[in-house]
Amino acid sequence: MKKLFILPVFLLGIMITSCSQQQARRPVSHSSGTFMKESVERNKKLIANEESEIDSIIKSNPAIKYIASDKGYWYHYEMENTTDSIRPKRGDVAYFDYEIKDMKGNIIYSQAELKPQVYYVDKQNIMMGLRDGIKLMNEGEKITFLFPSHMGYGYHGDNNKIGTNQPLMCTVTLNDIRPESQVKEN
Repeated sequence: MKKLFILPVFLLGIMITSCSQQQARRPVSHSSGTFMKESVERNKKLIANEESEIDSIIKSNPAIKYIASDKGYWYHYEMENTTDSIRPKRGDVAYFDYEIKDMKGNIIYSQAELKPQVYYVDKQNIMMGLRDGIKLMNEGEKITFLFPSHMGYGYHGDNNKIGTNQPLMCTVTLNDIRPESQVKEN
């Protein structure tokens, strides 16, 4: 008899506890900020190392006059066009050739591999450094840029030949600038 009485009480207990509403668990959060602080410190060290590497390149050849940009990269003119003052701006199409090297001067992508480029200024997604650097150029100019990794392909690389956090040396020749309206008509 006791067994018959215990079984219904046991089942009744299970039903009562299983039907009660469950309370949501609060997520465990750590708001100490140590991850962000460590990340900032890693990035500061990375940028300092890259800038040191770029600085040694600049100092190794004092005959070349490098110009520091406001955006955090350096450049020098291989061929300068002092007669024109027209530079690419939003609404223009820039036609250019370029090659990419590592900081030791080894070619990563040759001009032939990259082919002539057509760039709708500020409307296409290209490497951040080139996006800004092209707007500094006049038609016919050839400039070599020294880009820290954050102005190049950053922490991700290009999934091919350019590695993570790799500073780059890009030599760009701006062949032509046309208003976008002229390009669409042709």
